[in-house]
Amino acid sequence: MTAYKRILLKLSGESLMGNQSYGIDQSRLNEYAEQIKEAVAIGVQIGIVIGGGNIFRGLSGATQGFDRVKGDQMGMLATVINSLALNSALTAHGVKSKVLTAIRMEPIGEFYSKDKAIETLESGVVAIFSAGTGNPYFTTDTGSSLRGIEIEADAMFKGTRVDGIYTADPEKDPNATKYDKISFDQIYHQRLKVMDLTATTMCKENKLPIVVFNMDVKGNLIKVLKGENIGTLVHL
Repeated sequence: MTAYKRILLKLSGESLMGNQSYGIDQSRLNEYAEQIKEAVAIGVQIGIVIGGGNIFRGLSGATQGFDRVKGDQMGMLATVINSLALNSALTAHGVKSKVLTAIRMEPIGEFYSKDKAIETLESGVVAIFSAGTGNPYFTTDTGSSLRGIEIEADAMFKGTRVDGIYTADPEKDPNATKYDKISFDQIYHQRLKVMDLTATTMCKENKLPIVVFNMDVKGNLIKVLKGENIGTLVHL
């Protein structure tokens, strides 16, 4: 059914806002839960990292006068809020999931370890990794790369608001064309903003391919898992 046995799914915090200007749109959250349920049903093991930009973004806070470290810690807590929301939505859809945090905060979530994460995945439970890497100055993209490598995922699936990687920003340049496949070196040379440089480099050095697709279109996750050409594959 699918070429992927285990994936790391990176979700955008901003996408959780739906049509709102802040917070969590319940309809969008339920759509994500339904798509994840479909993927679990075909036997895919799923680890998830979700951003916190719908609530607070540390780097933006720093530009507004927050101390960068404190701002990033606030951003980490925002990812925990989103993780708990997704955990609740998955439970409501009959999908077992567990929140693992990079910072100790029991009983909100269990403290992350690689062994615990893989044990969770192999038991058929969705693992939601929150609080980033637990350190300031690292984005959730980097947290996704790290967790994807640690759980030995077959690929990182980056769910975004666009349907892949383009030669330029398709929202600004009507002549931008989409790549079906692109190498990590091409991303570097063309300075394409797929993820931050640290995250991209980690994936390249550890041979973790990235699939970029539009998660906001219902049904796209299962389509891309089954090999339909609706996103962009980043390869070595």
